[in-house]
Amino acid sequence: VLLEKIATSGLQNNIASELCSFTELNNLQNKGPYDLIFSNFAGLNCTDRLADVLDSFHALLKPQGVVTLVMLPKFCLWETALFLRGKFKTATRRFFSKAGSKANVEHVSFTCWYYNPSCIINRLRQHFEVLKIEGLCTIVPPSYMEHFAERHPQAWKYLKTKEDKYKNKWPWKFIGDYYILSLRKKS
Repeated sequence: VLLEKIATSGLQNNIASELCSFTELNNLQNKGPYDLIFSNFAGLNCTDRLADVLDSFHALLKPQGVVTLVMLPKFCLWETALFLRGKFKTATRRFFSKAGSKANVEHVSFTCWYYNPSCIINRLRQHFEVLKIEGLCTIVPPSYMEHFAERHPQAWKYLKTKEDKYKNKWPWKFIGDYYILSLRKKS
């Protein structure tokens, strides 16, 4: 689909694509340097070799290039609150995940690791500066709390307004289902 979109947009000279594991970015044929590295939907939570991935960023980015990662932290307020509903395994899975936690998305099982922003920031500190940390699903319930918005539209609207206001403030930026961390490569 990506290649098709590139062709129909006439961007063959501007966009390249390669299929590669994020743990093998050093093996890319086109080594950049790039303006941006972006990882969405907590893809990097699917490796226990995060340090290897992070270590490859410096060589791949231009000076002032940006890395934006959407990650699952070790603590999520909404998930922990499931303890009150008797869902003990789900409520505590992030706490006991040092060796990984079994996950299942659309009937596909895999192991998931949880990383706090400090883990990434400390690893990249020498070559990168933090631009922004923003919580996602910190005040608004995560998507796995199905139909919340439909069942409670007024509450959803209120919570969404609060999340938009507080998502980049302490403690909210650290306790959501996800966080979005953006860093800039130092010159």
